[in-house]
Amino acid sequence: MPKLKTHRGAAKRFSLTASGKVKRGKAFASHILTKKTTKRKRTLRKSALVHSANAKEIKKLIPYL
Repeated sequence: MPKLKTHRGAAKRFSLTASGKVKRGKAFASHILTKKTTKRKRTLRKSALVHSANAKEIKKLIPYL
Protein backbone atom coordinates (compact mmCIF):
# COMPACT_ATOMS: atom_id res chain seq x y z
CA MET A 1 0.00 0.00 0.00
CA PRO A 2 1.43 3.44 -0.88
CA LYS A 3 2.23 6.10 1.66
CA LEU A 4 -0.61 8.47 2.54
CA LYS A 5 -0.29 12.14 1.75
CA THR A 6 -0.77 14.63 4.55
CA HIS A 7 -3.40 17.31 3.94
CA ARG A 8 -1.15 20.35 4.20
CA GLY A 9 -3.96 22.75 5.12
CA ALA A 10 -4.99 20.53 8.02
CA ALA A 11 -1.38 20.06 9.13
CA LYS A 12 -1.00 23.84 9.49
CA ARG A 13 -4.22 24.18 11.49
CA PHE A 14 -4.17 21.16 13.80
CA SER A 15 -1.63 19.35 15.94
CA LEU A 16 -1.81 16.27 18.13
CA THR A 17 -1.27 16.20 21.87
CA ALA A 18 0.73 13.50 23.63
CA SER A 19 -2.49 11.66 24.54
CA GLY A 20 -3.67 11.72 20.91
CA LYS A 21 -6.24 14.50 21.10
CA VAL A 22 -6.42 17.10 18.33
CA LYS A 23 -5.49 20.68 19.25
CA ARG A 24 -6.74 23.69 17.32
CA GLY A 25 -6.55 27.46 17.41
CA LYS A 26 -9.63 29.55 18.03
CA ALA A 27 -11.41 31.52 15.32
CA PHE A 28 -12.47 35.21 15.24
CA ALA A 29 -9.15 36.60 16.51
CA SER A 30 -7.61 38.01 13.34
CA HIS A 31 -9.38 41.30 12.59
CA ILE A 32 -12.20 43.63 13.69
CA LEU A 33 -10.76 43.50 17.20
CA THR A 34 -11.82 46.95 18.40
CA LYS A 35 -15.38 45.93 19.22
CA LYS A 36 -14.34 42.76 21.04
CA THR A 37 -13.67 42.98 24.77
CA THR A 38 -10.21 42.48 26.23
CA LYS A 39 -11.41 39.39 28.06
CA ARG A 40 -12.75 37.86 24.85
CA LYS A 41 -9.54 38.58 22.93
CA ARG A 42 -7.44 37.10 25.74
CA THR A 43 -9.52 33.90 25.67
CA LEU A 44 -9.16 33.66 21.90
CA ARG A 45 -5.36 33.50 22.24
CA LYS A 46 -5.57 30.13 23.98
CA SER A 47 -5.75 26.89 22.06
CA ALA A 48 -8.68 24.50 22.28
CA LEU A 49 -9.33 20.82 21.63
CA VAL A 50 -11.34 19.54 18.71
CA HIS A 51 -14.53 17.73 19.73
CA SER A 52 -14.13 13.96 19.72
CA ALA A 53 -16.86 13.59 17.07
CA ASN A 54 -14.71 15.55 14.58
CA ALA A 55 -11.26 14.43 15.74
CA LYS A 56 -11.50 11.06 13.99
CA GLU A 57 -11.93 12.70 10.57
CA ILE A 58 -9.09 15.17 11.17
CA LYS A 59 -6.70 12.39 12.18
CA LYS A 60 -7.23 10.83 8.73
CA LEU A 61 -5.96 14.07 7.14
CA ILE A 62 -2.76 14.14 9.23
CA PRO A 63 -1.67 10.48 9.42
CA TYR A 64 2.01 11.04 10.33
CA LEU A 65 1.77 13.83 12.89
